[in-house]
Amino acid sequence: MTARPQHNGSAAEWDDWRWQMRHRVDTVEALERYVRPTASEREAIEATHGVFRWTITPYYASLMDPVDERDPVRLQVVPQRAEVEPDIVGVVDPLDEGGHSPVKNLVHNYPDKVAFCVTSECAVYCRYCLRKRMVGDADFMMRKDELRAGLDYLRAHPEIRDVLLTGGDPLVFSDANLDWLLGEIRQIPHVEVVRLGSRLPVVNPMRVTDQLCAVLARHHPVWLNTHFNHPKELTPEARAACARLADAGVPVGNQTVLLAGVNDDAETMRALCEGLVTMRVRPYYLYQAQLIGGTAHLRTPIETGMAIMRQLRGHTSGFAVPTYVLDTPDGKVPLTRDYVLGRAGDHVVMETTRGTLWAEPNPLDGAAPPVHLPEVEMPDEARTVPTGAPRFVYGETATPPG
Repeated sequence: MTARPQHNGSAAEWDDWRWQMRHRVDTVEALERYVRPTASEREAIEATHGVFRWTITPYYASLMDPVDERDPVRLQVVPQRAEVEPDIVGVVDPLDEGGHSPVKNLVHNYPDKVAFCVTSECAVYCRYCLRKRMVGDADFMMRKDELRAGLDYLRAHPEIRDVLLTGGDPLVFSDANLDWLLGEIRQIPHVEVVRLGSRLPVVNPMRVTDQLCAVLARHHPVWLNTHFNHPKELTPEARAACARLADAGVPVGNQTVLLAGVNDDAETMRALCEGLVTMRVRPYYLYQAQLIGGTAHLRTPIETGMAIMRQLRGHTSGFAVPTYVLDTPDGKVPLTRDYVLGRAGDHVVMETTRGTLWAEPNPLDGAAPPVHLPEVEMPDEARTVPTGAPRFVYGETATPPG
């Protein structure tokens, strides 16, 4: 079982997901209950103040190695000084989700699917998060009338058959609010599938109660994709949460992000995927880490992910092998040689599923790649993310610390 350090709460309180949310770690003093923060981590917490928010549930904090600052759980959630050091990009929204949002927090980038960011709150704030621009920000919280505006948009667009509830994290909603929202969506005839994107089974598995599962079961078909990144996260508590979901008829998939120093080797990735399968969780996607400013220390060369996939395919069960993808403004691109055309210097050039060309800034930084891509010229028509930003800028007018 996971350790339960001194937290001034009873065993019953520890097992209460609301208690976990109320007692999240967001100060050095609270962090000291779980780990010995290094001087670098202390400096990072100060340096990122006002730039990147941070918070960790007590449960997830208890998974961190107390002395190893390179612990794979710790790297995901404790601020690091590299977050405010120079990066090749300074973007806050690399997928242009704002440009694809006809109403607040509803992203309509695929003809038949939408991502409905129903809240900006999460149980933890991951350091590599795609939506760092919004998590924990009151401006992105959704009032009831704003949720209704999103529902009205769904009703007015019969081409939408698949609705992903995401955020933030939709499972921070109460059972009653989630029941209301799912009920409203289920009354829309053309919506066939509702999906939830949630990391709470990983970072606050106490949230997956019998009562929650009963709510989800009332609105089938409901699917849930969660977000395990490392075998250390496959705890008895997480296993029990996923079992409750599966027993309630909720298919559970997993979306892992490839992270340097966390899971960027085949042995770790195979252990994660095979462990997930034993929990009745299907490895779904392996994401190339997004070009969010301040995440260079966690991003890997695309060739690293391609090499890992070559070491998984044929060396474990087929259904334990995720699809390696890059999310772009033109949709997700499978990072296979069917789509990846080659490397143009610091960019990897690929054809999207929509027939457009995308050039992903992805420097090798002098390292020898584990697989070699053909050298290609940069196509004139390829879209890309501008590079050259000296450091992450949160908004257009904010001045980063340092």
